[in-house]
Amino acid sequence: MIEATRATRDGVTLVGATAHGVTFGFTERTGGVSAAPYASLNLGSHVGDDPAAVEENRRRVLAALDAEELLLRLLVPNQVHGDHVACVRSPDPEALDELRRELASGTDAVVCVTPDVPVMLCFADCVPVILVCPGGFAVVHSGWKGTYARIAARAAEVLAREAGVSPHAIEAFIGPHIRGDEYEVSQELKDQFVAEFPVLAAPSAGPHDRLLNLALAIRSALEEAGLAPEAVHDLGLSTLSSPERFFSYRGEAGRCGRHGAVAVMREKAGE
Repeated sequence: MIEATRATRDGVTLVGATAHGVTFGFTERTGGVSAAPYASLNLGSHVGDDPAAVEENRRRVLAALDAEELLLRLLVPNQVHGDHVACVRSPDPEALDELRRELASGTDAVVCVTPDVPVMLCFADCVPVILVCPGGFAVVHSGWKGTYARIAARAAEVLAREAGVSPHAIEAFIGPHIRGDEYEVSQELKDQFVAEFPVLAAPSAGPHDRLLNLALAIRSALEEAGLAPEAVHDLGLSTLSSPERFFSYRGEAGRCGRHGAVAVMREKAGE
């Protein structure tokens, strides 16, 4: 069983681990060079921050993962709250260029089964999910639309197929997001989710029956996809209630940076 831990290197803090040759983590907001309101480790290139600052922040994150030399291979998709899953099968420059065109058209989950290609997705309340197994990993952006579409489960299915493993070999990590006791939605959306994910049905309606627990829905979808219940790890981190550690779109009135979920599988020594 993989246990995620919190570590800081050269000012950059990540909560993550290394397993099956995959090093992964969820970044915190400190240790970067961006100025307010993006201070300081903003990884999002679409929020109005200085592009040079974003590039430096991304370099610092890879350096914290001992992968700074792979900066030019870094893949960061254009996230569109869809359900498309892209797959990285080769570190060849031409293959990566072609894949970048696919990612630019809109991708919210990236499966990687080749060494030395880092993948990063960006967040500020939506749910980041990282999947790891022997031979590969996936990084997933699961907002409410992606959660309803079961994008994490789709990514798990693609990862199992591409890595040639059983879903039981996959472990999932649910990173910092707006928690189920903080995320109030419309009654219509809540009812829609309860119909799709019965696990969300409350024993009795109460004053908080419009609260939506995305992590619980993601867990349900992953278990339906074949992951063992004990292999789905919710790190219990809140973006909204931890402004000193994470960006929050709701908490900062829509003007803020983005933290990241990042992973890379390294070539084994001697190969």
